[in-house]
Amino acid sequence: MSTRPAKFDVVVVGGGPAGSAAAIRAARRGLSACIIEQDQHPRFHIGESFLPRQTTLLRELGLLDRVERLPHVPKFGASFAMGDDINTTDFWFSPGPRGEDAAAISIERCHFDRCLLDAAREEGVAVFEQTRVERIERLDESGVTLDTPSGSFHGRSLIDASGQSTLTGRHLGTRRTLSDLCRVAYFQHFDGVHRRDGKVGGHPIIVMCDEGWFWMIPLNETRTSIGLVMRHDIAKSTGVPADRMLAWGIERSPFVRARVAGSASSASNHVCADFSYTCAPYAGPGYFLVGDAATFIDPIFSTGVCMGMMSGVEAADAVADILRSRSVAPTRRAQYERYVHSASSMFFGLVRKYYQHGFREMFLNGTGPLEIHRAALSVLAGHIFPSPTFGQRWRLGLFAALLHVHEKRRLVPARQRFSLLNTEPRTSEHVFDIDTRERPDALAVPR
Repeated sequence: MSTRPAKFDVVVVGGGPAGSAAAIRAARRGLSACIIEQDQHPRFHIGESFLPRQTTLLRELGLLDRVERLPHVPKFGASFAMGDDINTTDFWFSPGPRGEDAAAISIERCHFDRCLLDAAREEGVAVFEQTRVERIERLDESGVTLDTPSGSFHGRSLIDASGQSTLTGRHLGTRRTLSDLCRVAYFQHFDGVHRRDGKVGGHPIIVMCDEGWFWMIPLNETRTSIGLVMRHDIAKSTGVPADRMLAWGIERSPFVRARVAGSASSASNHVCADFSYTCAPYAGPGYFLVGDAATFIDPIFSTGVCMGMMSGVEAADAVADILRSRSVAPTRRAQYERYVHSASSMFFGLVRKYYQHGFREMFLNGTGPLEIHRAALSVLAGHIFPSPTFGQRWRLGLFAALLHVHEKRRLVPARQRFSLLNTEPRTSEHVFDIDTRERPDALAVPR
């Protein structure tokens, strides 16, 4: 890249799904756009289980066929279990209230992210990989200037898709951690994990315990992503090295241990701080925050990539409208604020309830009066954009009221709590002999 200033209508920081979706939409609205990405694609990333609303969005963007040619696993629902269960409780998606799709996919992010970034290039977006933004030099109504080791970028507007780096949030001092949702994720890819036959075999499985939860996400015919999310203070109290925490948890969960028997993975796991936060306001003079740069939601319900792509497209539309007529800026920013707040607050509400054992008991019961369970599943499928429907809102409100009653007077059968700390470890016939961080095929992207 030349050291002379690069000028664009919109500068997008971050080349993940949120940034690529925003840049694609901006280019289609007639704006000159660039993406500044600090890494080189393909690269490893988690967030591999998608929601049905993303299927609808990918179709709207004309990218669904392209994505479905990549190695993936169809996802028609999700399954839940306690850490010592034998069987799962299975849930199946249904079409959204506005006709949205009832199926999604799970996929390795190295493939998906590279696919979207290539699509952005084909739309005429200038992509600068291995380029790190060192600081925001200027950010106001007139535009933005970003300093990088290779020179400065100037834009009439900034879309911040920098993920958990939260470039603008840190610059403005608006990043606020949510102390009740401070957790750490330990994860790795496995080959040969046991699955059920048929469509249910593609379900991500959430395995619950007092200390947190596991995910088990099928990614292709042989590979499965497995992770353990725990409160960071509890994880620290075990004295187990961070890169061995996943193995520690598997040895104590009969459900997970049985399914990894005979599989293979690396001896060490990845580690990622999983501290939920917000960076409100999500829009201001010269900028819009999208995806994790705006707010990070506990990943229990796989909302991250869906939220990122939906907010990216919405932000690009708002920028295009503002650059056409500056007079609409206050209105469009306020609309975007409501858009992000409406979706994220709904997800945060369910996440906080999820960590209550009573909620888990009611959820695992599978059904409820007045189609409450369908409203919850509709939200978990991502069918809440541009805003949740009235039917979703009042049913989830009723769910919250019934949960309060259940905590005082049981409404559904009790489920035994399960604790990793109180369970004796047992080893499984599991082989530690691969490392997906180094294997070339783990990063091979079909073209």
